[in-house]
Amino acid sequence: MNKPFQFKQFTVNQDQCAMKIGTDGVLLGAWTSIENHPFSILDIGAGTGILSLMLAQRSHAEVIEALEIDDQAYEQCVENFEQSPWNDRLFCYHASLEEFAEEIEDQYDVIICNPPFYSESYKTENKQRDLARFQDAMPFEHLVESVAVLLSENGLFSIVIPFSEEQNFITLASNTGLFPKRITRVKGSPTSEVKRSLLEFTRLKTELKTSELIIETERHRYTNDYIKLTKDFYLKM
Repeated sequence: MNKPFQFKQFTVNQDQCAMKIGTDGVLLGAWTSIENHPFSILDIGAGTGILSLMLAQRSHAEVIEALEIDDQAYEQCVENFEQSPWNDRLFCYHASLEEFAEEIEDQYDVIICNPPFYSESYKTENKQRDLARFQDAMPFEHLVESVAVLLSENGLFSIVIPFSEEQNFITLASNTGLFPKRITRVKGSPTSEVKRSLLEFTRLKTELKTSELIIETERHRYTNDYIKLTKDFYLKM
């Protein structure tokens, strides 16, 4: 599991990170809209830095900043940024979201987050992995309040969360003046239940667009939608 993850245009080392690269992160990085031609992007809870790297590949944003609180993940993120083709545009802060939101005056055109989201019942003996997987390390209320401060006027905020949390998260976000613009609900196969929601928020109330994405028709037979979304990244697509 710890060998570097090779994408088409970059490589990600993940041996120091509790949270390895998974489908959620790659989907979010590929799905996030850059239609507003962002100048600046913020990746909250960067882990390996995968989301920042994907957006560096996809966009011309000149400022791509990431936040990571865990020491080892932070060092790994910096290493992944430094050895990427876009190292002049990528920067990682070793800080909590709270500290960052209080100190930084800047606002960002795109904010992206693949947050930790396992409930109490999942606690294990591995402290670092728990920190990475737990929303008590980054409660949703605290996340949306910080995003409301850091998002530019016409900015977009995108996140991947469990489908079971979708309604709750939308309510919390709207309380801070962030409204859903786009939702894609993700299923593993045509017959499986919806597991994840990809959500995009903006400060303006607009007509909500919803869609569904199915990953596989059967084991390792990927749907056209999924291939289209991820083909610029995965080597085998």
